[in-house]
Amino acid sequence: MSFTEAQLAQWLADFLWPLVRIAAMLMASPIFNIRQISARVRMALAVLITLLVQPLLPAAPVVPVFSSEALLITLQQVGIGVALGFLMQMAFNALILGGQVMAFSMGLGFANMMDPANGVQVPVVSQFWLILAMLAFLLMNGHLVMIAAIVDTFTVLPVAVDGFGRAGIWEILSWASRMFAAGVLMALPVIVSLLLVNIGMGVVSRAAPQLNIFAIGFPITLMMGFLLMWITLPQVMTNFGRLVLETFERSAVVLSAG
Repeated sequence: MSFTEAQLAQWLADFLWPLVRIAAMLMASPIFNIRQISARVRMALAVLITLLVQPLLPAAPVVPVFSSEALLITLQQVGIGVALGFLMQMAFNALILGGQVMAFSMGLGFANMMDPANGVQVPVVSQFWLILAMLAFLLMNGHLVMIAAIVDTFTVLPVAVDGFGRAGIWEILSWASRMFAAGVLMALPVIVSLLLVNIGMGVVSRAAPQLNIFAIGFPITLMMGFLLMWITLPQVMTNFGRLVLETFERSAVVLSAG
């Protein structure tokens, strides 16, 4: 059995470019990019996914490996994969932002813990929401939908030199504002309720100046914050599910715009 140089070049192109795009998505997307999963495991998963889906993908262009076209194609694949993972990462960051706003409102802004996903310290409220969001994302098979979405991108944006342009980048930047709006929306009921509690504490301090408002107000604010977290938790997870669905829809818009 013998193979020609053209066949070997085509097989290499059909495997290499999809591998770069899938690996970039795994490196940038939530769940897959947590520090507990090593880079070797992510790379092995990217190779496995590429081997499984490569027969279903359209043929990739054959270009010399050490050429400007190959460099542009590689950058395009990295950009598409990172864009898809980054959009989903912003959905999780909306929870972190909402948890930070809520924590500062209820007096827990000083209570931080290490986020294992990003390697930074976040308030415990944000970490609590983030853990629940990851569990909900896995229960919704969001990781499988992410893999299916990156495979579908090869139909929308085939491997080429001019795959992802300025229009797709602008769509990503415009979607970033949705993260701030979603985070504030999730924490808004708690913020408004605690604002009313603080106003009530201010009225009490004016009516009875002899009371130590700091000794009384902080425990009340803290207990009300925990109670409101328990009450609004189902709504927060529902909003997060909607945000994830919107993110997948936005991903299709970004890729079509690219």
